[in-house]
Amino acid sequence: MTELIWEGKYDKDGHKVAPLRVRLPFQTVETVNESVQQRQRTLDLFSSGRPTEWRNRLIWGDKKYVLPALLEEFAGQVNLIYIDPPYNTGQDFSYRTSVDGEEFTKEPSIIEQKAYRDTWGVSIEERASGKTPIDKYLQWFYETVILLRELLTEDGTAYIHLDWNMGHYAKVVADEVFGKERLRNEIIWYYTNKLGTGGNTFDKHHDILLVYVKGERWYHNPLMRPVKEQKLQPVTQKINGERVWLRDEEGKRIYEMGRAETKVGDVWEVPYINPVAAERLGYDTQKPEALLERILQASSNSGDLVLDCFVGSGTTAAVAERLGRRWIACDLGRFAVHTTRKRLLSIPGVKPFIIQNLGKYERQLWQAAEFGEHAEERVLAYRRFILDLYHARLITGYTWLHGIKAGRMVHIGAVDSPVSPGDVTQIAAEFKRAVGTGKDAPATNGIDVLGWDFAFELNEVAKQQAAQANINLRFLRIPREVLEKKAVEQGDIRFFELAALSVDLKQEGRAITLTLTDFVIPPDDVPEDVRQTITNWEQWIDYWAVDWNNRDDTFHNEWQDYRTRKKRELQKTISHTYEQPGTYIIMVKVIDILGNDTTKTLKVEVH
Repeated sequence: MTELIWEGKYDKDGHKVAPLRVRLPFQTVETVNESVQQRQRTLDLFSSGRPTEWRNRLIWGDKKYVLPALLEEFAGQVNLIYIDPPYNTGQDFSYRTSVDGEEFTKEPSIIEQKAYRDTWGVSIEERASGKTPIDKYLQWFYETVILLRELLTEDGTAYIHLDWNMGHYAKVVADEVFGKERLRNEIIWYYTNKLGTGGNTFDKHHDILLVYVKGERWYHNPLMRPVKEQKLQPVTQKINGERVWLRDEEGKRIYEMGRAETKVGDVWEVPYINPVAAERLGYDTQKPEALLERILQASSNSGDLVLDCFVGSGTTAAVAERLGRRWIACDLGRFAVHTTRKRLLSIPGVKPFIIQNLGKYERQLWQAAEFGEHAEERVLAYRRFILDLYHARLITGYTWLHGIKAGRMVHIGAVDSPVSPGDVTQIAAEFKRAVGTGKDAPATNGIDVLGWDFAFELNEVAKQQAAQANINLRFLRIPREVLEKKAVEQGDIRFFELAALSVDLKQEGRAITLTLTDFVIPPDDVPEDVRQTITNWEQWIDYWAVDWNNRDDTFHNEWQDYRTRKKRELQKTISHTYEQPGTYIIMVKVIDILGNDTTKTLKVEVH
């Protein structure tokens, strides 16, 4: 058998390099559009040990961790897979966003760039020069397809969307994983309304869809399309084994109009999304809903499970939702997840869905792999690593103070728990005890607290408490890209302060009214051209949502308002009336124009 060999396919012992198979548990960070009754039913089913109702899933995370995690529950359970992976173009993580109608390009975040570099082996800048690490691409694609095949049902189908640049390589790899005999079609997606490339080549007006099946039987629903011109054709009938032309009472041959539909072949003429189309969301690689409709109608039934692990702007999830399919959608980009959430919410009658990530479990895996299994040594090495990235010096002899930078003390939060108010209390107490004690004693009244996650409302409350104690406290998020070796090696790690949200609460009996009054985002996290456009704090906010009865389990998105291309104004006030007396924790979540979220909690007593 002929085999395609690339550098990295086999290890030094001659064994094929298999994909990562660490199965991490998902964390549900938000439920969307779930009513109070549905929420209570879910809690009741869970507490009684019975299966809960299905919830469609939107997952933020790297597919190298997400796909193995999905195998635990969904191996052999996915009916249809569609993937539209990066085409080796370097543009797949950019998107267009706007401030009061002024559009700008949001360049890839550091983590998105590093994921791209880890995938292809070169930077976006190097890619622009034409370098193409085929070996890196082939190994990445090979490992991806292996896991996707395992997720498919025995009669399941996978559509792999590619272009002329990588399609032929991908086809050979997919042949090896699925079996050449499992290739059902190479579909040409033909579009004429996309601008050409110019120059001395023919304009490129098509992509390809490789269609593979897992088993000997698969679901296929032939697609039909209307015939533009209908012609008369004879009406015939089989009589005594022969087909004869039927005649009327006068002996004249009977004609009828030809069929109004004809079967769709393997060339699909579907227009590309034009720049002003209603479904256009600002992603250069966004695919038209009409294309996904054909795929889902041809290869799945109502209620089937559909997976897309490069969901981008959310086309697959949106079409699956409208066509009554269950769906799992994943993406590495935070803004992609946010865009998909808004897109789904715009669908009338959208079913409740959940947002998940791998959270602390991914970081625990990284910490153990990087710094060893011995707990005490691992924690010390981890702190030293983060302090080096923050350009701070490690200090010892303290429990809650771990380093010094420019005279400010530094605390490093744990990988598996958020920085809590109790942590801040301990940090401040140790800081006071350390003042004036000699070597490594505080030289200023400043403390920088670095954490992966932070308890809700910590930024505002803890800062106020610290100010009363004459301590200048800053909270900075440890960026997820520290988990990516290339990001660390290239010195691209940046720590950003948390944003601050102000919400006014008014109460009349059981009626509560919330009003957004201010939103402050640290300017270092914002491109200069965007900062110059902002004239009012409201412009920072793209979306906000409320959980009226947070129970410290996850954020239950019970109401939301957001900007769209047609609706640029954001509603800043919302009211709610509680049916029963009691103590309620209200949680407000704001998502800014760059896709980052900020939360605030409020407590009310209802009589």
